[in-house]
Parts: sequence; structure tokens; C-alpha cells
Amino acid sequence: MEQKDMHEARTNPEFLAYLDDTETKARDTQDISKLYEVLDTLLVLDIDEQRVHSVYEEILKVSFDKIEDRLKDEKKLSLDDEDIYFIRSFYEHAIEKWSVSNFKGAKELFFILTQIVEDTVLLESLNVHLIATAKEYDMDIFYEEKVVHDYTPSEDKYGYFITHFKFDTKEYLDNNSDLLAEQFNLLKHLLS
Repeated sequence: MEQKDMHEARTNPEFLAYLDDTETKARDTQDISKLYEVLDTLLVLDIDEQRVHSVYEEILKVSFDKIEDRLKDEKKLSLDDEDIYFIRSFYEHAIEKWSVSNFKGAKELFFILTQIVEDTVLLESLNVHLIATAKEYDMDIFYEEKVVHDYTPSEDKYGYFITHFKFDTKEYLDNNSDLLAEQFNLLKHLLS
């Protein structure tokens, strides 16, 4: 979006009213896809940082509630329908924790995701993240040294996640299987 278009959107009363209405309805119905639509729009247009945080907090609240329900029902999440938004919010929250060196918090969120996600590609990636946070790798260094930067996912559903690394994922997971087993044992209490 060009600067001119962004300025026009930021100052268009009809568009801003639509955005307000969408946000209100999304909050009332706990529609996570609409909440993300509002959040993404606010971020692109660089509108009101406090509002961005408020919408993000609502997304996390809705997501945590829904994922808690899934854990109780022992139902897995796929990368389809609204499930992708629940996974995305948990993943983004884990990345946020990792970025401020809250390894324990990030590791716990990645672990929970490994237990509720039903997608082989993402599951392997989440296990790589879990290993990295268990080893307390600095996120920026890990990203710079271990992640393929110029990769475009073959499917849009992977666009929100880091799934391609500068090493063979299966081999990396095999080489770290003892650490993963240890972490799973230490963190399994989170599922009760």
C-alpha cells in the first residue's frame, strides 16, 4: 500500500467507522479472524498503538480460552478455518516471549502448540523452536544463523510461521530427541 493510499485510509471517516464497527462486533462475538483483520489493518496503517495492544490482548484472551477448551476436549488444531488464528496467536505470543529472552514462557507455549497442532510441517518446526528455547538461544542470533530468510512458503497457511531452516529438520530433531523427551517430561504438567 502506497503512502497516499495509507493516508487516505487513515483519514477516511467511512473506513474508520467500518473498522470501529468490525472491531466492536468481533469483540462481542469473539470472532478471532475479524479481530486479526482489525489488528492487521491497524498495524499496516500505523494507527493508535494503544488500540493495537488492546486488540492483540483480546486476540490472546479469545485464543487462550479456545485452546483451553481444545485441551479439555483433547481436540487437535489444524491450519484450516479459525484454528489457524488460534495457532498464530499462540505462536506470536511465544515469539514475543522469546524475543525478550523469556525462554521459559516461550518454551511452554511452543510445547503446548506441539501437543495441539495437527500438521507435520508445523509440528516439526515447533519442535525446533522448543529445542532452541530449551537451549536458550538468543532469538535474533537463531533467526540470523539458522533460518532461511528468502524462502516463500508453498502454501499460504505457513506464511505466519518460521518453517524452513539452514539445516535438515528431521536430522536436527533426531540429534536432539533426548532433549525433546526431557522437555516433554518437564512440561507435560501444563496439559492437566
